Amino acid sequence: MTLTPTRAVDVRVRRLTTTLYGYSFLEEFVLLYPVYALLFSDAGLSVWQISSLFALWSVTAVVLEVPSGAWADAVSRRLLLVVGPLLTGAGFALWVLVPSYAAFAAGFVLWGTGGALSSGALEALVYDEMERGGVSDRYARVLGRARAAGLVAVMAAMGLAGPVLAWGGHAAVGAASVLVCLLTSVTALRFPEHRVAGGVREGWTAALRGGLREARRDRSVRGALLLVPAVAAVWGALDEYTPLLVREAGVGDAVVPGVLLVIWGGATAGSLLAGEGERFGTGGLAVLVGGGGVALAVGALAGTVVGLLLVAVAFGAFQAATVLAEARLQHRIEATGRATLTSVAGLGTELVTLTVFAGYAVVASGHGHGAAFAVAAVPYAVLAVGLAVVRCRGAGAEV
Repeated sequence: MTLTPTRAVDVRVRRLTTTLYGYSFLEEFVLLYPVYALLFSDAGLSVWQISSLFALWSVTAVVLEVPSGAWADAVSRRLLLVVGPLLTGAGFALWVLVPSYAAFAAGFVLWGTGGALSSGALEALVYDEMERGGVSDRYARVLGRARAAGLVAVMAAMGLAGPVLAWGGHAAVGAASVLVCLLTSVTALRFPEHRVAGGVREGWTAALRGGLREARRDRSVRGALLLVPAVAAVWGALDEYTPLLVREAGVGDAVVPGVLLVIWGGATAGSLLAGEGERFGTGGLAVLVGGGGVALAVGALAGTVVGLLLVAVAFGAFQAATVLAEARLQHRIEATGRATLTSVAGLGTELVTLTVFAGYAVVASGHGHGAAFAVAAVPYAVLAVGLAVVRCRGAGAEV
């Protein structure tokens, strides 16, 4: 049986997208995520030591984000997607086999390195393959579904971590997490990869220079690079504090995980609906960001369970806006520097996130978590106004 060209393309795209969804799910379906802080505490670490581990993790990601993206433009992106989860799994194995501060630190370095290898490479590979098949216009929809798969995996891990921990302790949770990392690596082998590089692959430093040169040359690329961290960083940082906001609203500790599932359900819905929002352009993005900011501020200041539903709505809007901003960046990048510039956007997000962490501590320590969430909504109001001004000037294509 001979496939027509159209059907052959559909088969290749279907294999690409199903592999992406499976990879995205497995990458986040790690039972250690909800309980690794408990592992550190049970090993006798102080709060200061645990905080230093988080800082080491962030520094590793910041240092390696851009070089790894340039490397992904110089070598096989699929190879990096295979290796990344193996490094992460090795880090998790260290945690449960030799639980100590040194092992935890080494594990975070391995995890940060594995994450950096995958960051940029995944988006670049998927976009290039979709562009090759003539379906790059579906990228936002596909990316939104992939992010939704990851969020569903996070929620599933939250639900399963407790029973598995009660059954087999940290060893069982760690073994399951290592197994998932291995499955993620194996799944990456199914990604198709057709690189258009004339048979010659540049070194990573040349790829880095080429990607940065494109950002300097093209104003629309620079705007898209700035838009991603502007949308993604603040609410991404707030995610770490949602349990504290829920508790401050009067929810008992036993019910906190259930409320968190509702909030993450909002983010999942935002991912699934992101593709529909692409047709509304810059104006639609401004409405999403501004509306999300209002919902976040009102919901957080309400200090009630009903208010937390508005926080879920806000997270849904921000997740959709993040997917749209990332898709906009991919549409504007030339293929040769795609992973490099995607990683530059990731670096910007990491740096802004660190700033948000510091600002949040200042506000929350004096005025509570609801006030800190409300203050965090202000940048979204400013961004929405900026996007609306650009839209009114008819320059949406340059953002």
